[in-house]
Amino acid sequence: MAPVPRRGAVAVTGAAGFLGGWVVRTLLDRGHRVRACVRNPDDEARTGFLRAQPAFVSGRLTLHRADLDEAGSFDAVCAGCHGLAHVAHVSDYNDQDAVARACADLIASVDKSGTIGRVVVTSSIAAVIGEADIHELSRRPVCYEGRYPDEANPKRTVERGQGYSMAKLVAERAFTAAAATSGAWEAVICCPGDIVGPIQSAHQKDGAWQGEIAKMLQGRCDQTGVYRPWMTVDVRDVAAAHVALLESGEVSNGQRFIAWSAETRNVEQVCADIARLLPELDFDAPAIADDFPERIRARAAEFRAIWAGCELRNDRIRAVTGLSFRPLDDSIRDCVESLVAIAHIGPRRRAAP
Repeated sequence: MAPVPRRGAVAVTGAAGFLGGWVVRTLLDRGHRVRACVRNPDDEARTGFLRAQPAFVSGRLTLHRADLDEAGSFDAVCAGCHGLAHVAHVSDYNDQDAVARACADLIASVDKSGTIGRVVVTSSIAAVIGEADIHELSRRPVCYEGRYPDEANPKRTVERGQGYSMAKLVAERAFTAAAATSGAWEAVICCPGDIVGPIQSAHQKDGAWQGEIAKMLQGRCDQTGVYRPWMTVDVRDVAAAHVALLESGEVSNGQRFIAWSAETRNVEQVCADIARLLPELDFDAPAIADDFPERIRARAAEFRAIWAGCELRNDRIRAVTGLSFRPLDDSIRDCVESLVAIAHIGPRRRAAP
């Protein structure tokens, strides 16, 4: 199957989201025609930043109503496209059957198109390192594309909080198997790390990691689960990775690529870095809030040692795409400035002496 041609047409699911919006912008910068899929194109609060793109005025960017919960809603969008960036989230990752149905419906639209040759599916590092038993990371500490969680562990269930990781693997396998059966298109998997960086619209402040930075600015800094450090990647670099994988002539069906900078930082460091990177804000960094039960807090040193022993790899995606990853300092700075300027978040400031 051929890569997406220059100036080809690409559909993007979840186009109003934090990552999806940057995938749209990067595709446009590369000269592509983009069909942005959103739940409600008339929702100005969520789609206004897309309409503000010069390409929307020219018609190179178009907005389309499509919902993963509605069978067939992507048929018209996919028709005539050369590629698809499937970035959108499903409504409930704990409902594995619903995840499978959403994948099947979108796959049917790809098959019906007769023109799409490549799909890039957004997965997650949760599908790489999402272990029910954290000690599995000590037994297999190299975090690379061939690593999968221990799926035989009986504790790996939705009820024990593994729904997101499990659902991402459902999607990976559904698209890979369907593409192999079709023979007319291929699915390539992108597994991003913890995505940080600038938002483009105020509603994007509520996402996972940029949302944590927003909370820090407002005076709340929460410890991460099992004391895991942030394993970061800039949203602009993840978007560039998606586009590069759509365009690459060196990938094949079922290949996975981890998109992260391989840089880690503890959450309390991220919070303190806001004041270091932007002294002009006069930011009063809050103390870390550790609300875990005492039995968890007593094991903090153990958990931190396990994470410190992990080896994060990104050589495969760098080799195929030629990407280099931004330093986390740049991502934090740009994230904070966008949260203040676009989402109008007022940072907690130090009291005047």
